[in-house]
Amino acid sequence: MSDRNAIPDGIDADAVTAWFAEHVGDARPPLRFELIAGGHSNLTYAVTDRTGNRWVLRRPPLAQVLATAHDVGREHQIMSALAPTPVPVPPTVGHCEDLRVNGAPFYVMDFVDGRVVRSVDQAEQLTPDARRRAGESLVDVLAAIHEVDLEAVGLADLGRHEDYIARQLRRWYGQFQQSESQVAGGLDLPSVHRIHELLADNIPDQQGAAIVHGDYRLDNCMLGDDGSVVAVLDWEICTLGDPLADLGLLCVYWTDPGGPAVLPQAAPTALDGFPRSSDLVERYAARSDRDLSSLPFYVAFGFWKLTCIIAGVYARYAGGAMGDVPEEQVLGFRHMLDALADTTQSAAREVGTP
Repeated sequence: MSDRNAIPDGIDADAVTAWFAEHVGDARPPLRFELIAGGHSNLTYAVTDRTGNRWVLRRPPLAQVLATAHDVGREHQIMSALAPTPVPVPPTVGHCEDLRVNGAPFYVMDFVDGRVVRSVDQAEQLTPDARRRAGESLVDVLAAIHEVDLEAVGLADLGRHEDYIARQLRRWYGQFQQSESQVAGGLDLPSVHRIHELLADNIPDQQGAAIVHGDYRLDNCMLGDDGSVVAVLDWEICTLGDPLADLGLLCVYWTDPGGPAVLPQAAPTALDGFPRSSDLVERYAARSDRDLSSLPFYVAFGFWKLTCIIAGVYARYAGGAMGDVPEEQVLGFRHMLDALADTTQSAAREVGTP
């Protein structure tokens, strides 16, 4: 039987242990479960057996589950397909769709030793050389993701190949309009509407179809001690489409010294040692034959998309969907949203007049 001390929500310890006994040959019960990442994204648990062997289990969140956004079977499919490619992903162990086991689908992968850098303090634990290597490796791995032969790995049917940006604009603009309706008086962000129109009128020609991670940034990768990327994580919104959207979003999350950090996790890259965002673009250009002259569009789109996402977060808090929360927390999200909207307008000027 499993160790029942502090079993986290979302885990049926006995049933999952039985599943491990059947599907994970080297697992030695009892198993210990620890939640290592939660929230509205897929939940991530560390699983440790009595001999110290470790795995990672991923399942959908406990509430507010959107099937298309939390498809763990899709995550498992993508990482399993990428295993034989140069893209570093955690080795997958198994996937369970039987809801009788744990109340929701889940998959299991090997535990990868490494570090995730989400804060300045964590980045300071890397040497300047390791920070430089982290930036370089991040770009090299992104180029490798975009070079994967879709047919060869069996992912050609993962999603539609064409019109990626147009589809994304429709999706996130619809989300933003829904967020406006959740707050009394709306969100008072007319620039989001203007920039949506600007982007829709200036979509660059898509240069082929590739795997698009969808949220590629420093803290969605695991680093080794030398800064090299040892595993790319969080594939839950991955699809096929325009690969330059990934590069644009990486630039959005990459803060240069003295530049604005759009979100707290974007601040570490301003430390000494990390390459500048222009260095990342130059390195990607050297490893790809794609024309990057339209990259300012993809950066502006990345800022706009992030504004729509944070607008949704703010609307849920301001509209009361998250329950009774302190007013300063709601105001904090509003301040973040306004700052991001201003940065988005600045980025959009590289495309046209917003």
